[in-house]
Amino acid sequence: MSYWNRMDEKSLLRKRYKEKRKALGAKRKADLDVRLMHQVVDYCRAHRRFQHFHIFLPISKMFEIDTFPMVKALLAAGKQVYTSIADHEAGGMTTVEISSDTQYVNDQWGIPVPIEAKEADETQVDVVFVPLLVCDLKGNRIGYGKGFYDRFLADLSPEVFKVGLSYFVPEVSISAEAHDIPLDICILPSGIIEFN
Repeated sequence: MSYWNRMDEKSLLRKRYKEKRKALGAKRKADLDVRLMHQVVDYCRAHRRFQHFHIFLPISKMFEIDTFPMVKALLAAGKQVYTSIADHEAGGMTTVEISSDTQYVNDQWGIPVPIEAKEADETQVDVVFVPLLVCDLKGNRIGYGKGFYDRFLADLSPEVFKVGLSYFVPEVSISAEAHDIPLDICILPSGIIEFN
């Protein structure tokens, strides 16, 4: 598939899954968020070796998965939790610690960011929860196309466990670029898909 056909495919999938998320409605979305949170908690209980979790925070206007209950559950389980503050001009992200006392404010893109952020050593991170619109059966994902998480993951150890969160079952196949870093698993409201 040519570069332009791959870009067209990704643009169409982005549009389709943005619309699917919006069409869930508040009640259905809230139910799926709770089910996802329980799946995450159960997975973390079964994999106690993971102690340091990097998690994205939801952009409400984009109908993203509400990860705040996951943050609360991880902290209650004694895990160390981090998020990132995006530098939209440089295209990078700074990893910061978050706690049960952390207060947030939305930045100009609607991303919740800690008001008082303590920069963290990202080499401590065991697990990254990666935002996505959709993934495929090999763990390739489509985000918003800005590349923040591709660059962030590329700077981390290959051993870091990459977890997608999705309301929707994967597509069969999505065209991947050379710089794309696949997920290890994707957690759905109904269960977990592991990728080889």
